[in-house]
Amino acid sequence: MDLLKLTSFQAANADFVCQAVAGYIAKRLGIPTQFINNIAWQERERLFEIGEIQVSWLCGLSYVWKADQENPRLELLVAPVMQPARYQNRPIYFSDVVVHRHSDFYTFADLQGASWAYNEPYSQSGYNITRYHLARLGKTSGYFGQVIEAGAHQTALEMILKRQVDASAIDSTVLELELQHRPDLADQVRIIETLGPSPIPPWVILKRAPQELRTALGASLLEMHQDPEGRVILAAGQMARFVRVEDRDYDPIREMAQKAETVIL
Repeated sequence: MDLLKLTSFQAANADFVCQAVAGYIAKRLGIPTQFINNIAWQERERLFEIGEIQVSWLCGLSYVWKADQENPRLELLVAPVMQPARYQNRPIYFSDVVVHRHSDFYTFADLQGASWAYNEPYSQSGYNITRYHLARLGKTSGYFGQVIEAGAHQTALEMILKRQVDASAIDSTVLELELQHRPDLADQVRIIETLGPSPIPPWVILKRAPQELRTALGASLLEMHQDPEGRVILAAGQMARFVRVEDRDYDPIREMAQKAETVIL
């Protein structure tokens, strides 16, 4: 392969990690790589679908949709295990329900009738798990007074800071990286509920990529934490290591999506 192209459908605050991983792979495998992040996610998705991008860090919900198609064209490579203790040394993550520090909301029940922002409707952490949570509560529609699609977790967070919306479910890894880069946020927001865990977004590769490349790439990612340079890259993204995952590991997302079908935000 002349050029291995990678992209990410995670929040933009993790792009620097993906860029570093792409560089690490190029060095380890001796092939040129390119991290694609300067175009809209819809265009990245199109390029991935047609094979112009071969590797993607994909939302778990998008993964199961693609994997459950007839003759799926992608396969799992690895998934990250995050460093903080709350992740229990497992490839999982959470959705933290965030409000403004000075709001009057202290539980999820307080949010009935409040304004709510979600990142986008193809997201497990910001959309699917919220609907699943509401389904478990028996609330199928009209729970929030106003619902706004923000377009990104970081945008939803800014809307909370500006008091434009009352709350949002933020990917815990996104929130933690944002707090790492902007420590002042800790005094401006509160977490009132944690949803999950969910299986963490995986790294995937198209099956059309040569088998030798797929095997070598998976091995390189799995061994990153054993290499000093690799450990530095992982630590910058608050990751401990990459681990191998199987399709069945994403069954909880399938089950949540099925139960969420009855809920309209």
